[in-house]
Amino acid sequence: MFKKFLAGIIIFIFVFCIQINHTYALTPASNLSYEGIDVSNWQGYINYAEVRNAGIQVVYIKASQGTNIKDAYFDINYENAKANGLRVGFYHYLTATNTEEAVEQANFFVSVISGKTPDCKLVLDYETFGGVGREEINTIARTFMEHVEELTNKEIILYSDLSNARSTFDTSLAQDYELWIAYYDDRNNLLNIETSWNTYIGIQYTDRGTVNGISGNVDRDLYTEEIFLEETSEISNNSGNTTPVNTESVEYTVQSGDTLSAIARRYGTTVQELVDINNIQNPDLIYPGEKLRILTNSSIPGNEERGTGSITYTVQRGNTLSQIARAYNVSVEHIVELNDIPNPNLIYPGQKLRITESDVTDLSPVDNSIQVYYVVKQGDTLNGIARRFGITLNEILQYNDIANPNLIYPGQTIKIV
Repeated sequence: MFKKFLAGIIIFIFVFCIQINHTYALTPASNLSYEGIDVSNWQGYINYAEVRNAGIQVVYIKASQGTNIKDAYFDINYENAKANGLRVGFYHYLTATNTEEAVEQANFFVSVISGKTPDCKLVLDYETFGGVGREEINTIARTFMEHVEELTNKEIILYSDLSNARSTFDTSLAQDYELWIAYYDDRNNLLNIETSWNTYIGIQYTDRGTVNGISGNVDRDLYTEEIFLEETSEISNNSGNTTPVNTESVEYTVQSGDTLSAIARRYGTTVQELVDINNIQNPDLIYPGEKLRILTNSSIPGNEERGTGSITYTVQRGNTLSQIARAYNVSVEHIVELNDIPNPNLIYPGQKLRITESDVTDLSPVDNSIQVYYVVKQGDTLNGIARRFGITLNEILQYNDIANPNLIYPGQTIKIV
């Protein structure tokens, strides 16, 4: 009898110890049952019919960044994803360094997503902290999320990489807000890692995913059922925000006599972009009453050098070739060929691009020797740095010969291009 009793005690202690050892394990809140992607203007036009047929069920769409940047493809992504039966969610990229800016950005986020009906919980993407201390970071995050919840009456969660989930965001934040984690290694490794959270409801498991209907790479995700809103309704604009946005899209109703080339000239875009964005099968066949989505941009002109018969543009942070091409009413292919650009998705701040052919012999040559470096700050992650400069994590790893993407330190110099 005593031996049985002793054996029972030993088994109890063994099980108890296992539970203690896994108290801090990070596991999904329930089954990871939903295939997803998260997208922004970097993906360009997306064929959501093909995305749906590829098995994707959820798409998170970048809505806004900072206080006045609306993602250029936000409206297009929302409309086409919804039309193809995908369940959608929205995220905001936070750049606030104090609570006042957090409130301002929350107002802007809500103004951008107003009039839309999300299926998934709203998301705060907070990756770069501008030298702000840990306590203030958590206060800023909480301020933003509380204000968004108050304005929308919708739940909001936090997107974070593992490093910040472990060392930056505190347990009080974790108790009130669920986690969508970015982690690209074996998920089983999370069973032995201590973070402020015990569970997550979404995991971004690669930034190099491929999906039919999307050109190039896209973030791939898995979600649990907890990602979905219990109550879905249209978001009202209770923010009172009137800040103009830098990039947006407009809806144009085709009039009798219109042609795509005439519309493209009017809005400073190209026929090909109109065809791609609106999935037009025959560019010679549009009809009165048809609604076209058109991207517009007002942040490009004014940074050019003009000579006799020539224009040279200096690239600014956040620019894309498609934006620059639209602003000057030329095609991306024209700029690529004129400047011998090997990768149209990789341009960098300070780079000089010839926009028009020159008929003079003394045009200054394009300076292709410029290199961009970034000094790591407290709280930075390689994924966050990559997003900021519009390149991939793998490109940073290759440029800098970094073996462990989770191990960088303040003061470290990172080559961007």
